[in-house]
Amino acid sequence: MFLRSLTRWSAVGLLLILGCAAVNAPRAWGQDADIARKLKNKIAPVYPELARRMSITGIVKVQITVDKGGTVKNTKLVGGHPILATAALDAVRKWRYEAAAEETTGIVEFRFDPGSQQ
Repeated sequence: MFLRSLTRWSAVGLLLILGCAAVNAPRAWGQDADIARKLKNKIAPVYPELARRMSITGIVKVQITVDKGGTVKNTKLVGGHPILATAALDAVRKWRYEAAAEETTGIVEFRFDPGSQQ
């Protein structure tokens, strides 16, 4: 019983620590350069810790397909550093657009630079 409650408290403590680290992590910004729909919900990617330590900066380009309802249906990496790409793909999949009569495809660019102001 003691071990189970100790494990539970350890897990809670770890989640709190990781949550604080994620809030304070450098971020990148994304811009939907050629999508003709209004963006309703935009999530910024978290700058990967490994990329920050290695001073990796750059632009990641992602092709997205947005369904009629406004949800990002498909993503495809078009260019950018592989260490930065996962963060960009994870973020853009959470974006939401206004509904439209048909699917929309376009390119989204994410700029990763830990020294820039958001």
